[in-house]
Order: sequence, then structure tokens, then C-alpha cells
Amino acid sequence: MSFFERLQADTAAERAYLLSAPIIHHALAGTLALDSYRAFLAQAYHHVKHTVPLLMACGARLPERLEWLRVAIAEYIEEETGHQEWILNDLRACGGDAEAVRHGQPALPAELMVAYVYDRIARHNPVSFFGMVQVLEGTSIALATQAAAVLQSSLKLPPQAFSYLTSHGSLDIEHVAFFETLMNRLDDPHDQAAVIHTAKVVYRLYGDLFHQLPVHTQGADHAAA
Repeated sequence: MSFFERLQADTAAERAYLLSAPIIHHALAGTLALDSYRAFLAQAYHHVKHTVPLLMACGARLPERLEWLRVAIAEYIEEETGHQEWILNDLRACGGDAEAVRHGQPALPAELMVAYVYDRIARHNPVSFFGMVQVLEGTSIALATQAAAVLQSSLKLPPQAFSYLTSHGSLDIEHVAFFETLMNRLDDPHDQAAVIHTAKVVYRLYGDLFHQLPVHTQGADHAAA
């Protein structure tokens, strides 16, 4: 079994917790209301804006033996730069207050998830960052493109309201193939353990984010959840 396959197998329970969130069920069923989609975009902004800083922190702390991984991080940085602005554009396209989100505070799960990964990079093992990559890119492949198509149809919104989801569904298919190659080159047991542990925790925190998002359904009373 390759390390990537072991990473997938060892995090299956945590991934199942994330995917069981009610908001995901309603999004894929076409019953999710607009305000819940806006709430998702707001929390996505608050963690996606840290993607490039986290990549930079990871790359700066990698040991020389992992120089090949630093080269890959440079490629990731180029591709991930500015994606948080896509999310704010999506918010504007669906009538949300993008600037309020930009200057607002994340919900606790998003704040803890980002803080945890910064801490793992700084105090434990910088390779831990790739546990977060496992969670975010794997989830995008599983959900993003499908959810965008269903939500666009059910909410009657323009394509400009889904640039983040649609781009990440297709883009992350390529990213996960690249990620699999990188993880299978990671042969140090301590590095592997760091990635698995971080992925488990991030699946839990990202899952908490989804489980705590307000679930409003179309046609229902939109009182605050």
C-alpha cells in the first residue's frame, strides 16, 4: 500500500464525519437556501485567505532533505494566489456583503483549523501542512463541481456566483493527482505520521465548520439557526 493509499484509509472515519453534515446533504439535494450558501462562502473566505501564507510558512521551514517538496510548494503558491477574492466575488454575485465578510471574524471551527495548522508547521513538523491539503482538495473533488451545478440550478443564480466551487472542483482533480505523487515520495515515518495526524484533526475541524453552518432550506422560514 502506498502512503497516499494509507492516508486515505487512515482518515476514512474523519472524512465520513465531514461528509455527513446536513448542509452538504441539502446542497446536493437542491434544497439549500441562499443564505446558507452565503454563510458557507463567508467561512470559506476566512480559511482560504490563509492558504498562501500557510504554504509560505511551510516552505520556509522545510529541511534541506525536502527541497523537492519546497519546489512543489512554489507551484502551489502560484496557483492558489488570490482565490479568496474569487469567494468575495461570488458573494457579491449572489447579493452578499463581501466587505462585511472581509472585515468580519471567522466562526470558531474555521479559526481553530487555521490556527492549528500554523501551530503544527511552527512547532511540530512543517510537512503537517499537507494533512490540510488532503482534507481541502479531497473534499473539493468529492463535492465542489456537483454542488455548484445543483445550487446554480436550484437557486437560479448566475455562473459568476460559483467561481470558487466550479474552479476548485476541476482544478483540484489535477491537484490531487499531483498531491498523490508528492505524498508517495514522502518516505520518512515521522513525516508520514505528521501528515496523517494533521489530516485527522483538520477533517474534524472542517467537519465542525460544516456541521455548524446554518441550514436553511428553500421555502422554509429563514429564522436564524
